[in-house]
Amino acid sequence: MMKTQLTIAPILFHWSAEQKLDFYARIADEAPIDVVYLGEVICSKRTPFFEKHYGEVAERLTRAGKTVVFSTLAEVMLKRERNMIARFCDLEDYELEVNDSSALWHLERKPYRIGSLMNVYNEDTMAYLVGKGATHFSLPPELPHNSIAILAARAKELGVTIEVQVFGRVSLALSARCYHARAHGRIKDNCQFVCEEDLDGMPLNTLEKEEFLTINGIQTLSHTYLNLLGELDDMKNMGVTHFRLAPHTQDMVAVAKIFREALDTTASVKESSEKLATLGIPAPLSNGFWHGRPGHQWVDQIC
Repeated sequence: MMKTQLTIAPILFHWSAEQKLDFYARIADEAPIDVVYLGEVICSKRTPFFEKHYGEVAERLTRAGKTVVFSTLAEVMLKRERNMIARFCDLEDYELEVNDSSALWHLERKPYRIGSLMNVYNEDTMAYLVGKGATHFSLPPELPHNSIAILAARAKELGVTIEVQVFGRVSLALSARCYHARAHGRIKDNCQFVCEEDLDGMPLNTLEKEEFLTINGIQTLSHTYLNLLGELDDMKNMGVTHFRLAPHTQDMVAVAKIFREALDTTASVKESSEKLATLGIPAPLSNGFWHGRPGHQWVDQIC
């Protein structure tokens, strides 16, 4: 049976280059992470701020024993974005995670991973992509446990591996428009990178002032933070092999250690949950999607 792999998703938010460098240095030196995903997934306009650092960051992570995977944009609309995809697909030294089908044209006969933003919801889609070279699938976080079980079983038959997000805000939608810019009276082409003011996303409240969603450029995220500590054993029994943490400004090294202990069963779910509660996560925790409920809800585990 394959050892469980703890992974960290690409940073979705517009952090400064200095913040990202510090973040990846800590992940390399301190975090029990097996796989690190690098790359700009949300907005191509952000890419120049950190692109020049990819090589040094990837090298440092590799020296630290981490597997580095580069993630593509999730929405490709412009010529420069098509060119970005083509450059990423030419990488020889690192694996690639595909988040938009435009990359598939460049990847014939080359193995790659499928990211959660590709929305693989059924066995036929999975089998088709395996036939085109896919070796690994990060599933959409809104899938309930019974769907994940079916896909994990099919993945085993096909000889590929499955990844599920277990912590962090959940991606819900992408738009051609940038609501983040519009909310500040700007347009997408002249946004002045206002998204850099919201390091974990911009809160979006209802008319009744209730916390509802989170905005990150063109992306809509959950307000709540997904927490599947209590469901890890079920996932392992289904055949899930990779467990994904979404980066936030919280202490992600501490989060990684908590989930690593839980995966290794060196700490109970209760102990791990108590440790997580001390980290000052600035929003409620949720696990509703896993249980077939509205995603923002929390379902207590029956012991």
